[in-house]
Amino acid sequence: MCLRTRGGCRPPDFLHANIYTGPIPAERGEGELAMVVGRGETSPLSGPPERGLIPAQNSQRPSACCFCWCCCCSCSWNEDERRRRRRKRKSQDTKMETIPNCEACTKASPEEMRLWSQSFDKLMRNPAGRNVFREFLRTEYSEENMLFWLACEDLKQEMNKSRVEEKVHSIYEDYISILSPKEVSLDARVREVINKKIHDPTPHTFEDAQLQIYTLMHRDSYPRFLSSNIYRSLIQDSSCSSSES
Repeated sequence: MCLRTRGGCRPPDFLHANIYTGPIPAERGEGELAMVVGRGETSPLSGPPERGLIPAQNSQRPSACCFCWCCCCSCSWNEDERRRRRRKRKSQDTKMETIPNCEACTKASPEEMRLWSQSFDKLMRNPAGRNVFREFLRTEYSEENMLFWLACEDLKQEMNKSRVEEKVHSIYEDYISILSPKEVSLDARVREVINKKIHDPTPHTFEDAQLQIYTLMHRDSYPRFLSSNIYRSLIQDSSCSSSES
């Protein structure tokens, strides 16, 4: 309803006036009601006079991405976590697709298999033992540790300078670069050593890194390997074969 004064004045400022929107009292006419509104008075049915309405744009209500402002941080954290898991699954799939063939070796004897449980060095010195341990690492998505160690062993045997540079570059791209899906876990000190040595490549450029990965496999993966179904089944099968013969 358009409210006007009898004199044809402009409508009142609705943001700063209390407007009575209820039924119009019978004792007041249209002109009287307009005068009440213009003076800022309240109708008999309204409450006490107020200072006026506060514009909606001055409110201090926080903006939130969800139903409550307190969940904004958790929303971004959950999204980051989902992206990290997707990258991890993709990285693991890539590792499984780019695995080279195992080392060529003869089948280990039951005595050799039992020696693998005595020390990690005996396991790693045996080609058949490395293949079995590598199979176990594959189930834990950490086979790149063995691949890196083998690549470093191969580099140590290289004498041709141009071939050394080529292999050093290849190892760095495959196992040291943070962009590689087969990146191994190295601390900052070892990475700094590599960055200094890589400008003058030698067969021992990754010696410190190889030792750190060897220690990691020894302390972290080797105990689980000894209690794994892969190794237990291998020992059990070899024992059955020995008893039958």
